[in-house]
Amino acid sequence: MGAVADAWTWLTTGANWQGESGVTARLVEHLWFSGVCLLASCLIALPLALWLGHIGRGGALAVNISNVGRAVPTLAVLVLLTLTPLGRHGDLPTIIALVLFAVPPLLTNAYVGMREVDRSVVEAARGMGMSGGQVFRRVELPLAYPLVLIGLRSATVQVIATATLAAMAGGGGLGRIITAGFNTSDTGQVVAGALVVGALALAAEGALVLVGRLCDPMRATRRSRSAGSPGSTGSPGSAGLAGSPGPVDPAAAARAMT
Repeated sequence: MGAVADAWTWLTTGANWQGESGVTARLVEHLWFSGVCLLASCLIALPLALWLGHIGRGGALAVNISNVGRAVPTLAVLVLLTLTPLGRHGDLPTIIALVLFAVPPLLTNAYVGMREVDRSVVEAARGMGMSGGQVFRRVELPLAYPLVLIGLRSATVQVIATATLAAMAGGGGLGRIITAGFNTSDTGQVVAGALVVGALALAAEGALVLVGRLCDPMRATRRSRSAGSPGSTGSPGSAGLAGSPGPVDPAAAARAMT
């Protein structure tokens, strides 16, 4: 408990939150750094995964290739990139390492979400005259949304936690607080830095859960179906239509998307 008490004392000391090396400045750096990495990862993984899931080809290969990055520790990738000419470009090696780390959960969940959409619903939508783009936007994407969001939440938490490695390459962020504590043998500062990183990851997770519920394209449909059949549970084939009772009528499901 001594380390926790020391960490509390460190966190409640106003001087530790001020200046260029204070918690506030490091928190802003950490958020910016994590945001850049997540944005880059989303721009790479999500369009590819959603497209492959839509056409139903090449997704398994893409997922397996992306998962190779999980077998290599992020720290090892960071060290190797730092030793290359990329090491002369500031935070670029750390950004690349974190992007490689964040792509697999985004790509895997988005692709699986698209492929788990009930094919009978998709065929019903096509039978109603929807084009491929309309099926993608109005049927597949809304039903795949929960798994896509899970992938985003997982990647966000992982990036925020792992971005502390930027300090080992001379970058900023909350990792600098932890490494500074190690350099001065200040256990309280090390624990305090870890607590701030953990709290930030939990806050990001909670914020994404809330935003996900508010932005859910199937929110109204799920609410109306749950209200119409209290206590009922959806069948596995209707996972995208949470709250739907028993078997789903494909034509009715497709009409609900329009």
